[in-house]
Amino acid sequence: MDTEQTTFPDREKAMENIRRKLALLPDQPGCYLMKNGEGQIIYVGKAKVLKNRVRSYFSGSHDGKTQRLVSEIRDFEYIVTASNTESLILECNLIKQHYPRYNVLLKDDKSFPYLKITHEEHPRLEVTRRILKDKAKYFGPYPNAFAAQQTKKLLDRLYPLRKCRTIPDKVCLYYHLGQCLAPCEFTVPSSEWDRMAGEIAKFLNGGHADIKKELQRKMEEAAEALEFERAREYRDQILAIEATMEKQTITLQDAQDRDVFGFAVDKGWMCVQILYMRQGKMVQRHVSLFPFYGEPYDDFLSFVTQYYSDNPALPREMLIPAPEDEAEEDEIAESLHRFLRVKVLVPKRGTKRSLVDMACDNARVALEEKFRLIERDEERSVKAAAGLAEWLGIPSASRIEAFDNSNIQGTNPVSAMVVFRDGKPDKKEYRKYNIRTVQGPDDYETMREVVRRRYERALKEDLELPDLIVVDGGRGHIAAALDVLANELGLDIPVCGLAKDDKHRTAQLLVGDPPEVVPLPRDSQEFYLLQRIQDEVHRFAITFHREKRAKSMIASKLDAIPGIGEKRRKQLLRHFGSLKAIREAKVEDFREVSIGEALARRILDALNGNEEAGESAAAEHSPL
Repeated sequence: MDTEQTTFPDREKAMENIRRKLALLPDQPGCYLMKNGEGQIIYVGKAKVLKNRVRSYFSGSHDGKTQRLVSEIRDFEYIVTASNTESLILECNLIKQHYPRYNVLLKDDKSFPYLKITHEEHPRLEVTRRILKDKAKYFGPYPNAFAAQQTKKLLDRLYPLRKCRTIPDKVCLYYHLGQCLAPCEFTVPSSEWDRMAGEIAKFLNGGHADIKKELQRKMEEAAEALEFERAREYRDQILAIEATMEKQTITLQDAQDRDVFGFAVDKGWMCVQILYMRQGKMVQRHVSLFPFYGEPYDDFLSFVTQYYSDNPALPREMLIPAPEDEAEEDEIAESLHRFLRVKVLVPKRGTKRSLVDMACDNARVALEEKFRLIERDEERSVKAAAGLAEWLGIPSASRIEAFDNSNIQGTNPVSAMVVFRDGKPDKKEYRKYNIRTVQGPDDYETMREVVRRRYERALKEDLELPDLIVVDGGRGHIAAALDVLANELGLDIPVCGLAKDDKHRTAQLLVGDPPEVVPLPRDSQEFYLLQRIQDEVHRFAITFHREKRAKSMIASKLDAIPGIGEKRRKQLLRHFGSLKAIREAKVEDFREVSIGEALARRILDALNGNEEAGESAAAEHSPL
């Protein structure tokens, strides 16, 4: 019998509790926190009207990714706020506190590098991704890490700050390269450090044009003095500045630092595009792609607040697209301004509106590229399945069923089956099998049992049969599967095996009776498809085996306690949900499952390692 596994006990009871709480939701703004069966917060959202937003998750239809979120919800909480502004700030703080799994968009790779001038007697310039309250000066962020490193290399050549983390005993190579003043051996006045730190700050704040002019002057002076080596060094530094700092495409005359935001949504995904303008010039851009689970504009605002929450290098101005309801523009701009302390504009016309439109257009293009790549992969998958059929000499390989066994020295043996349709996994068709008849680590007999059970049921229930069966193994596995199919069930289904090399990598494709090697090129799409199938069925089997072994360990711990039989063990797990929850319970918590104080203490002593106390308690209650 196929086993259906679930990680959330008492779903019906949980949904009944949710329905009661939905009826009590207020018509006010606030934040809501979705929880799974273990009480973990898996999603945080905000709403203008809590009643409408939270109810929408449990009514109507949703796309696949939102269905996955909803399927895990077993409870929710909510916090009422006085305004939308407060809900925006609260949501940001809650996400930073709990890191919910489904709030991927707000944890998107925002760990950008910064350039940092340390606050020390002899300061250093370094690239960092951590923002600390250490009185250092931070510049950035740099969406392109390579650009940050190149900028640091350039500044190291221009300004000889200290390079070593700890002061050495003698001068190092950097001193001889002219990139350090060697405070380890020479006294350097603090005014010199301050001067260099000030010039670096000016450079990074957009003043590199002045520095380039100064280098140009020094280069000309060196050339006139016939110091051509030094003149070439100045020339190389000027070229480095131009290459690193002047990759702009658009310029505004006001020389402001601003970030321009645009976003686009499609098929449950959002793309946010950020255009970075420094000193009025567009210098870089950053793209974030992620699934979203709420209202598009609300989730866009959540992204913006979370993005800036730990960013000490805020721009002077932000440009964002307009919401659908124009009446909310002023409130949104004011909310972001109060939270971030940055001037926020929703431009209606002119160059700034063009910049926002450009950011939105780029976001749409990025989303279209994502879906085109997915479609391309799907086309490749279909072609790979068709190509595999040609290599094997069979009419079709549209539906492939693959099997893998898993055990550790014969303990808790299981098997798993995955289904690939047109080269793509069909997870609704996956099946897990507890092995019933095989004792010890016998892979061939395990394969026979699973193939027999799978296709006996398929024949009885008139289920769809596969075009090809893939077994994770070599000639013995193929022979076992073919014997059951042909001699016991009368089925003529092609079977191929995937043999691995000594590094446990897919090495050979075997097919036929007796099996022969199919000379499939290792760089072909067909070979990649087989690798994906083998990796997926192995992952699925291992995951199932770990689940079973964990449950077996739980059962053995509880069964070893005097007074706990199978019925009480199931009752405890059903009520508390996990062994950890039982271990952390109090004596009085056991009354709800009709367990008295003495047995409750015995359970807690046994599970928390106090075995002597547990044995003593058992002896006291022994009829002997």
